[in-house]
Amino acid sequence: MLLGYRYGLCNRGKLNCLIVKVQLISEKTESADAVIIGAGIAGISAAYYLAVKNGMRNVVMIDERAPLTLTSDKSMECYRNWWPGPNDHMVCFMNRSIDLMEELARETDNLIHLNRRGYLFVTGDKDRIDKIRDTAAEISCLGAGPLRIHEDGSKTSDYAPSPAWGFENQDSGADLLLDKQIIAKHYPYISHEVAAALHVRRGGWFSAQQMGMYMLEQVLDHGVRILKSKVTGIALKSGRVDSVHHQSTDQTYNVGTDVLVIAAGPFVNKITSMINVKLPVLNELHTKMAFQDYLSVVARDAPFMIWDDPVQLSWLPDERAELESDESTRWLLEEFPGGMHFRPDGGVDSPILLMQLSYGLDVVEPVWPPQFDPFVTDILLRGMIPMIPGLSSYIGRMRRPFVDGGYYCKTSDNRPLIGPLPVQGAFVIGAFAGYGQMASQAAGELLAAHVVGHKLPTYAEAFFVDRYEDSNYQETVDQMQDKFGQL
Repeated sequence: MLLGYRYGLCNRGKLNCLIVKVQLISEKTESADAVIIGAGIAGISAAYYLAVKNGMRNVVMIDERAPLTLTSDKSMECYRNWWPGPNDHMVCFMNRSIDLMEELARETDNLIHLNRRGYLFVTGDKDRIDKIRDTAAEISCLGAGPLRIHEDGSKTSDYAPSPAWGFENQDSGADLLLDKQIIAKHYPYISHEVAAALHVRRGGWFSAQQMGMYMLEQVLDHGVRILKSKVTGIALKSGRVDSVHHQSTDQTYNVGTDVLVIAAGPFVNKITSMINVKLPVLNELHTKMAFQDYLSVVARDAPFMIWDDPVQLSWLPDERAELESDESTRWLLEEFPGGMHFRPDGGVDSPILLMQLSYGLDVVEPVWPPQFDPFVTDILLRGMIPMIPGLSSYIGRMRRPFVDGGYYCKTSDNRPLIGPLPVQGAFVIGAFAGYGQMASQAAGELLAAHVVGHKLPTYAEAFFVDRYEDSNYQETVDQMQDKFGQL
């Protein structure tokens, strides 16, 4: 017999209070109006917008792991509407997703702890200011909100940081701070070598686990069933999806359906290969660290902070000599890419900072559990020091940093795949490249619109699988290279 798991929550949305209700499924063959493969945030959001928002009752989800446990619980849990072109599709898509997150926060008395502290992009290179200004003006024109430039000195500027908590009635757009006095006044822990800071306002973070578990509770209340099982095959009939085969222990089961949603995260091509479809995605392993700022170097009301400049790690002379002497560690003396970022985690009494840097991003085949670079804690701490010099106090004095991470499944243009596949009845939702949590609401809504036949939003065309068949678009992608907004 197959175990069909039903998940309930005590104290609403707290993961450590998960209650499992076991349902025995004796029939080897059943049917469903839709089958969703994958119970991460993409799959759960698809189920939420199909079952809860569109009334589809007979929905089955299949995953060999517990919900929200492969990459969905490895997120930095941040969001922003600040995305580059070449058009306004990503900005419109994220604005819609944030609108839906804010609606959910209002409906639940902000169960998801949504804040709007924003993103603060910081540079110490004055030669980059013109480029930052031009890029900010471009993104502003795409619909991200007005750009305000502060360069007249702290006495005349009306700039103020975002409130630490809440999200209502706050500024949109961005503030470009070009006066060191303004930056030092509001962010005294930032390096005095700073040249400029861009404060993106419609951004911040939230509890992704609370949001995911709330949606999970809702879909279960609307009749969605989750099967803890491994998908082994997909049968077609006359070129259309006909059934999904899955295996639990030594038994094989079938679910008949003519609607299949593939939300398999980094394993998406493993599933699509069952219908002879290969998607243009690759996987990178990204790592984050939970770090105890027990000396209170960074203010607890800090925004999400990003150092835009490349960095050389801070090593003591004897450390540098030791690293130089060993070919396997010499790479630690090289320049690391810009994009080092962190944010406070928890309440005012929490000492935790979450840190991340994307480096050494080789294309990999996903494995479970992932293996992390043994040098990552030193890389993250020392890489933050050019932005936050006070963190140098922790060299050799870190208290039990915790490392985890997950796979970024991404396309060459760093945009998702949402919509129909070449096989009739099959759909995909994925390739979120580190922004799956912030995109999940609009992505689930868009996926459901494709399935039930609703009118599609204007940004839908940007996420079709066949966009790469357009030679003009592919040329644009090649020209953009690494300018698609990945941190």
